[in-house]
Amino acid sequence: MKSILLTGAAGFIGSATAKALIEGGAEVVGVDNLNDYYDPGLKQYRLDRVAEFGHFEFHPLDIEDYDGLSRLFDQHAFDCVINLAARAGVRYSMLNPSVYLQTNAQGTLNLLELMRKHELQKMVLASTSSLYAGHEMPFSEEMPVNRPLSPYAASKKAAEAMAYSYHHLYDFDISIVRYFTVYGPAGRPDMSPFRFVKWIHQGTPITLYGDGGQSRDFTYVDDIARGTCLAMRPVGYEIINLGGGQEPITILELIRRIEARLDRKATIDYQPVVKADMRETRAEISKAAELLDWRPEVTLDQGLDRTVDWYLENLPWSGEIPV
Repeated sequence: MKSILLTGAAGFIGSATAKALIEGGAEVVGVDNLNDYYDPGLKQYRLDRVAEFGHFEFHPLDIEDYDGLSRLFDQHAFDCVINLAARAGVRYSMLNPSVYLQTNAQGTLNLLELMRKHELQKMVLASTSSLYAGHEMPFSEEMPVNRPLSPYAASKKAAEAMAYSYHHLYDFDISIVRYFTVYGPAGRPDMSPFRFVKWIHQGTPITLYGDGGQSRDFTYVDDIARGTCLAMRPVGYEIINLGGGQEPITILELIRRIEARLDRKATIDYQPVVKADMRETRAEISKAAELLDWRPEVTLDQGLDRTVDWYLENLPWSGEIPV
């Protein structure tokens, strides 16, 4: 049985990863600062669901708080740190870049330093497909990612670079997993799948930045959680894509599929494209198959069925979550 420190445990991916870890027999200590970037009630809902799967120790703690993290490391003998705590969202990072650097870069450094102090070698670090901007698809891990288009992407690049430094200096074993457009039940309300389901169901016009022809490699949250757990394997230092690995679909096609499930027609309010947004994403995932024996198992149609069903089953509360 392994003891895992899981940061960002109340987040969308974090809570799904906590469930997968507990089901696999791990002892999970979760931390999250429960900030109000989006509805904290949704985060508490996820934490409550995690607790139903078995013993789960949770601490309301920010990874920017070095002293608080230090006390936690003193109390536990962790076998691995899975760092999913991050300020997310490309557009919001343009409005408040400082907090992104503090959490995503300084917070990661805090964890690495405490790992060094406590002679803990293994970290799984969540990163992002946003780093691949400007490259031709499919995106592979060998591509240089030196032109981030947003403070969010830049802060995640900084975390990756710091992790490599600690691998080089102290022989840390680091798995960096780059996620591609994660969706599913109880997802982030600032992302398009959640917003589109709510807006179409309520008859509210969809705010769509750009022409809708931009495409994404949507990846179901349980597949992402499973890949994150598998990334605890010893790899040395590796960057690994976790994505759908199929032909990406356009945002307009995503809307069409949600319309079909709700039997309602969307009204679309087209807005100018955001300069920091990527036009397309598509993951090359052969490395994940080779190193982790991981492949996505849930199709987009299956995942959308579960996402829409969750929203409808949790009304009226789910429809009241701000987006």
